[in-house]
Amino acid sequence: MSRFIIAAVASVIVSSAAYAEVTEDDLANDQTITTQVVTNGMGRHLQRYSPLDTLNKDNVKNLLPAWAFSLGGEKQRGQETQPLIYDGMMYITGSYSRLYAIDLETGKEVWQYDARLPEGILPCCDVVNRGAAIYGDKVIFGTLDARIVALNKDTGDVVWRDKIADYKAGYSYTAAPLIVDGLVITGNSGGEFGIVGAVQARDVNTGDLVWERPVIEGHMGTLNGEESTMTGELNATWPGDMWKTGGGATWLGGSYDADTDTLVFGAGNPAPWNSWLRDAGTPTEGNKGDNLYAASRIGIDPKTGDIKWHFQTTPREGWDYDGVNEVVAYTDREGNKRYATADRNGYFYVLNREDGAFVSATPFVKDITWSSGVDETGRPIFVEENRPGDPASAADGKKGEVIFASPSFLGGKNWMPMAFSQNTGNFYVPSNEWGMDIWNEPITYKKGAAYLGAGFTIKPNYEDHIGSLKAIDPDTGEWKWEYKNDAPLWSGVMTTAGGLVFFGTPEGEFIALDDETGEKLWSFQTGSGIVGQPVTWEQDGEQYVSIISGWGGAVPLWGGEVAKKVNYLNQGGTLWTFKLPKELASAN
Repeated sequence: MSRFIIAAVASVIVSSAAYAEVTEDDLANDQTITTQVVTNGMGRHLQRYSPLDTLNKDNVKNLLPAWAFSLGGEKQRGQETQPLIYDGMMYITGSYSRLYAIDLETGKEVWQYDARLPEGILPCCDVVNRGAAIYGDKVIFGTLDARIVALNKDTGDVVWRDKIADYKAGYSYTAAPLIVDGLVITGNSGGEFGIVGAVQARDVNTGDLVWERPVIEGHMGTLNGEESTMTGELNATWPGDMWKTGGGATWLGGSYDADTDTLVFGAGNPAPWNSWLRDAGTPTEGNKGDNLYAASRIGIDPKTGDIKWHFQTTPREGWDYDGVNEVVAYTDREGNKRYATADRNGYFYVLNREDGAFVSATPFVKDITWSSGVDETGRPIFVEENRPGDPASAADGKKGEVIFASPSFLGGKNWMPMAFSQNTGNFYVPSNEWGMDIWNEPITYKKGAAYLGAGFTIKPNYEDHIGSLKAIDPDTGEWKWEYKNDAPLWSGVMTTAGGLVFFGTPEGEFIALDDETGEKLWSFQTGSGIVGQPVTWEQDGEQYVSIISGWGGAVPLWGGEVAKKVNYLNQGGTLWTFKLPKELASAN
């Protein structure tokens, strides 16, 4: 049955029923309303913490499968979605830009939407989608051809759709949208193709563009259809016309800090990877060659799109250390309002929430070769000999000096979201211990073609593990414990007031750890690698947990020697839902 017929049948079924609509209050209070999950990150601050404690350290061993849902078909690539839960329904996205509505009670499909993707899409790192947004009577998600689509959440009918950017130039979209005060806010993907990163805000009811903010200096923003302000200062940190194809993709989406009324987005790597082509100066000449605002976290006014502040984690970036990793708003043990972000470059940063100012940075991986530390301003102290060599200085001009860099370009932490526990005050960071041989090559920009100017091979740093889930005290940077895993970790993490830390492994295990000790308390084999994001909610007095299983993402595509290590893993596409039955909630 086609999705159009399914949607039509669903429309008839629901026409006589009154369905609840998601409000701004629902979004703002998502973390405390335990019967729903209506935001990516289980709260717009992305803490991924649930106050539910029915499921706890003593009874998690009694957690049982309730139902499983297969995504079906042959489109079983990486499944990285986070489920949304509302009014008896679950909404998940799938690879190849699909969206499903599932009955929460039975696990049966209500409707399915498949985007009609054109030939020639250019996704960098698998055909993944990380989730949807929900507001009013709409569920909204992005597609691999750089579009955004709003569907009726009850029927699957298209309400509106709009173009984010030109997919033929290398743009795509994979993140979950963010909704704040009636605006649906999106980033973009495509940094490996010389695109320009930007954040856009649309009217959630109509899809009309309200503002756009490019994140590379020299580009003009827009507000209500007219030019607003320039990003940065033209050629302050970029040479010549390099800024016109400067990268900085905002591909992981953003968070919202209600206390400061600020959107916080990360900007990815500058383009091309060959940093010598973007080098407008030397490290002693201030920020002349920093290539702002690539590899940065950026605070944005949600009403106008104007930039309020920025913090650059890797100036003059040359290892593909994207600055997109999630920024989590939290309050530390002394009552200070902070942001935390674990960067691909291997450092865990704490920033001030008022202005994004640097507070501290500590390593969260064991080996960092490109920098010897971070100074008092938060700027890295470069190890110049561990910068990939300049091809122009090579004898043949074709390949610069090969160096070994750690972490690898897939990062100390990649996209997979960490979690903060209000129970312990610690962050739980999924990380990977790997490095790479990397070298630079000559490159020129061509629309729709890869714009790297670099080659690389990823290698494990240790024989006994690559993946490493770490409990980190943000006040000190101390690692409280470490859980090692043979294969790279690529799933999101969730914490609960019951003292549990949930995550998945590429080997297919869905695991619950003790948040204070890291002891494994429960696990379930899902049958395929887990690269998705867990959620939990309460229904009829029982606590449920869901995770999607389906191996894929960037590791098998880009992982070099690491990819060979995990090439036996099977693909899949199954949403697993577990519950703690009432009669077992008190059983020890």
